[in-house]
Amino acid sequence: MNNAELITQFDKLLDKIPSSFRVLDLACGSGRNGAWFTNNGCAVTYLDQDLSRLELSNLAPANTELLEWNLEDGSASELAKNQYDIVLVFNYLHRTLFPQIIEAIKPGGYIIYETFTEQQAEIGRPRNPNFLLKTGELKAIFANWDCLHYAEDLFGELPSASYKAQLIAQKPKE
Repeated sequence: MNNAELITQFDKLLDKIPSSFRVLDLACGSGRNGAWFTNNGCAVTYLDQDLSRLELSNLAPANTELLEWNLEDGSASELAKNQYDIVLVFNYLHRTLFPQIIEAIKPGGYIIYETFTEQQAEIGRPRNPNFLLKTGELKAIFANWDCLHYAEDLFGELPSASYKAQLIAQKPKE
């Protein structure tokens, strides 16, 4: 299986996104996932414990906020409530953040989440169960949201394939 369905659903969502949207790219790494939003006029907050990998040359500085926070050691502030129209999370799992992520998204806003499932340990890294979703876990966390896309599968071709869960969902409007 490939990422074609996720891309199709993502493209449909992008057609609806006004440039006034506020986006959080959580655990942003190089920032490639949030860069599209920045470059299309959205205000994007890039949050990571180490922003040195962030490719700033690809970003419009007027539309960006940079937060270098360690979300796992208790030193970070809580995410602002009802702040973001979209939260992006890719290849990151820290279960205690789910309540904050849910609260950070405005009513009617979206979560776009993709990370590894426990089957990943059979073929490669990560192997630590703390970083691997259980079957159906991501969908269950957002069960009362309008699910626009959900998949759990092996994505890509071996040897670089990964077992992941993908979710695009909209928060209830109230």
